[in-house]
Amino acid sequence: MSYSKQEDGEVAMKLLPESSPRLSTSSTVADDLEANNKEAIDHTAVVLEYQTPAGVKYAWLCALLVFGMLLTVHNKFILEKFPCPWLLTGIHSIFSGIGTFILLKLGYFKLSKLSHRDHLVLIAYSVLFSVNIFFSNYSLSLVSLAFFQIIRNTSPIFTVLLERLLFSRSYHLATYIALVPIVLGAGLTASGDFHFTVFGLIISVIGVLLGVLKIIVTNRLMTGSLALPSLELIYRMSIYASIQTIVIGVYAGELSNLDPTTLWRTDANDESTFPVTSTAFSLLGNGLLALLLNISSFQANKVAGSLAITVWGNVRQTLTLILGILFLGDFNLNIQTVSGIVLVVVGCAFYSKTELDSKR
Repeated sequence: MSYSKQEDGEVAMKLLPESSPRLSTSSTVADDLEANNKEAIDHTAVVLEYQTPAGVKYAWLCALLVFGMLLTVHNKFILEKFPCPWLLTGIHSIFSGIGTFILLKLGYFKLSKLSHRDHLVLIAYSVLFSVNIFFSNYSLSLVSLAFFQIIRNTSPIFTVLLERLLFSRSYHLATYIALVPIVLGAGLTASGDFHFTVFGLIISVIGVLLGVLKIIVTNRLMTGSLALPSLELIYRMSIYASIQTIVIGVYAGELSNLDPTTLWRTDANDESTFPVTSTAFSLLGNGLLALLLNISSFQANKVAGSLAITVWGNVRQTLTLILGILFLGDFNLNIQTVSGIVLVVVGCAFYSKTELDSKR
C-alpha cells in the first residue's frame, strides 16, 4: 500500500465548499481562501475517521491488538536475558527506521519536503515519545501494578478532555456513554494490591496525560496541516527516537547490565553452527515485531482516531486477562473480573456501533 502527503492534501481540498473563491487578486478574498483551506485541513482528521470504511478500521485495529500482545509477551521474555529496557526501545526504533527505509526504497511512500520548523516539530515529537516512556516506567516503579492499570484505564477520558481542550472536538452523546462501561469494566479486571503514594499518583497521572498527548499528536501529524503519511512519520520519528533512547540507555548504565556472551558465543570449544546466540535471534524477531506494531499502530490511529486507540488499550488489557485465565491460569476468575469483562465487551460493542461504524 502507498500513502502520500499529496493524497491527504487532495482529500482536504475536496472538503472545501464549492462556493469558495478559487483565485483573486483581492487581499480580502485571498484571506478568505486561506481561512477556508485552514478550516478544511483542521477538519481532515475528523473527516478521515468517518469516511474510512468500518472494515478498514477494524482490520488495522485488530492488527494493532495482535502485534501489541505478541510484542508485550515477547518483551517479557527478552528482558529476562537482555535487562536493558532503554536499549531495547532503541532497537525497536532502529528496526522501525530500517524497515520503513526499505519500504521507502520500494516506493511505498515518498518523503515530503519539510521546512526547518517542521523538523523542529518532529524533534519535539520524538522527545515526547521518549519522555512518555520514562514516565510510564517510572510511575510503575512508584505504585502497584493494579493501581497502575486503573490509572491507565482512564486514558479514553483524558483523550476526550484533551481533544476538547486543544481542538474543540466533541463526540456523539452515545460515544461518551459507551466509554463509561469500558473504563469501569477495565478497572474491575485489574487485580492485586492497590498501594500508592501521592507522589506516585501524580507521576502516574502525568504519565497517562503524556501517553494520551502522544497519541493525539501522532494523529494530528498524519491528518493535520503537516499531513505526513504514516510510514514517513515512523521513518522520521525512528531516527530521532533511536538516538535518544540509546543515549539514555548508555547514560543509565544499561551497558553494564549486558553480558556480551548473551548475544555472541565466545567459547572457543563451542561447536555451534552460528556464532550468535538464540537471544540475538530473539532480538531480531523482537525488532521485526516492533516494526509491524508501529505500522499498524500509526495507521490505525490515522484511520480510526485517537479515542479508538485508547479504547483499544482497555480492550487489550481485558483480552490479556481472558487469555491468562484460559491458558495460563494466572488469574482467579471471580465476580469482579467477570463483571469487568462483561462491561468492557458491552461497552466496546456499543462504542463500535456508535463511533467506529458511524459516517458523518
